[in-house]
Amino acid sequence: MTSRLPVFPLGTVLFPGLVLPLHIFEERYRDLVKHLLSRPDGDPREFGVVAIRQDSETLPTTPAPGPFPSTPPRLGPVPSTPVSPPSVPQASPADVAMHEVGCTAELRQVTELPDGRYDIVTVGRRRFRVVSIDRTSEPYLVAEVEWLPEPPGQEELADLLAPRVLAVFRQYLTLIRDDEQELTEQLPEDPTVLSHLVAATAALTLEDRQRLLATDDTAGRLGAELRLLSREAALLRQVRAVPVPLRELAVPASPN
Repeated sequence: MTSRLPVFPLGTVLFPGLVLPLHIFEERYRDLVKHLLSRPDGDPREFGVVAIRQDSETLPTTPAPGPFPSTPPRLGPVPSTPVSPPSVPQASPADVAMHEVGCTAELRQVTELPDGRYDIVTVGRRRFRVVSIDRTSEPYLVAEVEWLPEPPGQEELADLLAPRVLAVFRQYLTLIRDDEQELTEQLPEDPTVLSHLVAATAALTLEDRQRLLATDDTAGRLGAELRLLSREAALLRQVRAVPVPLRELAVPASPN
């Protein structure tokens, strides 16, 4: 059974439980926000976020056709005031090729600006697969989607993998962040939540993140993250072994 869902193509991958602020300035997406706000209390106020294919010939030169992410997705409480980035011209959503698997963004906070633009805060809720796209009935894209719940049967394997991923992730954070101790104190132990946080936080390519989002279950996602984190940590250790700081390598030599 499928459902109809408004879809925003973005240059990012959203995961369940992650916070994503957006700046809404195009008229078609203002209409969508108004539509979501008009729904009765208790009805889901969510839309789909689907990553734009980076290798697409129709990929626009601007970051995203529609809402503009003000920060990357992250885990944590919904901020009281989202930061608004500058508006940029966008391509039509009809010209954009997207991945098949996305995540819904649930509307949590809305700030209407004097000129009719919106700053909104959303939280990733549930994964879906795009079955078909309707590009004409509304100003924005509407998709027929099938939901992708976490399948049962891999809980024990996920429970075994989670501590290993958590340990490697802590080591990885020591290589890329100065505030590693403060951050790791907040890391979740729930395998599914951890798998989504690692996927959204690690310095991975959009394609790596997309593959993790499309992975069927938590155990498979954690296994893939264990390999990715080990690869990234090994590369970072090699960079740190370079005797000259990288920032100095980028400075032209003095003519004197």
